[in-house]
Amino acid sequence: MRDFPSCFGENGVQVADSSSSSSNTSKNAQNLVTCLYQCRIRGRSCLITITWSKNLMGQGLSVGLDDSANQCLCKVDIKPWLFSKRKGSKSLEAYCSKIDIFWDLSSAKFGSGPEPLEGFYVSIVVDRQMILLLGDMRKEAFKKASATPILSNAVFVSKREHVFGKKVFSTKAQFCDNGQIHDIVIECDTIGIKDPCLVVRVDCKTVMQVKRLRWKFRGNHTILVDNLAVEVLWDVHNWLFGASVGNAVFMFKTSVSAEKLFSSQPLSDPNLLPWSFSQRFLDSKTQNLGFSLILYAWKNE
Repeated sequence: MRDFPSCFGENGVQVADSSSSSSNTSKNAQNLVTCLYQCRIRGRSCLITITWSKNLMGQGLSVGLDDSANQCLCKVDIKPWLFSKRKGSKSLEAYCSKIDIFWDLSSAKFGSGPEPLEGFYVSIVVDRQMILLLGDMRKEAFKKASATPILSNAVFVSKREHVFGKKVFSTKAQFCDNGQIHDIVIECDTIGIKDPCLVVRVDCKTVMQVKRLRWKFRGNHTILVDNLAVEVLWDVHNWLFGASVGNAVFMFKTSVSAEKLFSSQPLSDPNLLPWSFSQRFLDSKTQNLGFSLILYAWKNE
């Protein structure tokens, strides 16, 4: 790992210092999406981590439940489906409560990424109350869990995703509860370009453009989405000066305090599981710092 000095002094933000030495790292990293939710169990803050994965053997899913001290309460790993059941459940007790995890992916339909699009559910139930429900099979989920027909929503704290392309990288994001789902596109051509330019678009509208990128390979800028301030932090050092296999890192944070939150340590390793940054995300939510989207962008050769 290397720490790269910023070109911007106090205004520079180091989002990442990750480097890679093999193409296998890139290929594996491209197929992970990790979502973090905050919930409460008997008044105690807990973190739910949902990780979707995809490889040559099929789709995979990991569900983890940690307390506020990052101690694992429960973890379920559904390995690629060639060797694993696509539906099931797991139960445990914590904080004098019964916690059940249910999943049914037997009819799930997927696009190009690891997350299912429809035909599935993943739910977490505490004392017969639905804490978290993902997927479109809501009736089936409540029936299977014998839960009360009330969903106590966990708070969506952050999402970490690996995206790839030659010069265009895209994803979707929802920056506030019940808000609009936006298309986010990052465009940057660094192959044979003397003076690369970084462009960020939201719903086809250009919201940010960084010229002279070789001098401004790290930085931050605030944009407005849904009348909400969203700070964009970027680190494209590896694209410009790193090895042939390297990733850029982008963060979209619904708070101007993102720099203070993440300057304490870099988002260095995209393959850390469980998510070592979960406590910082929990702290950010308790301070009303909002939602974070972190994108690891890998360039295809």
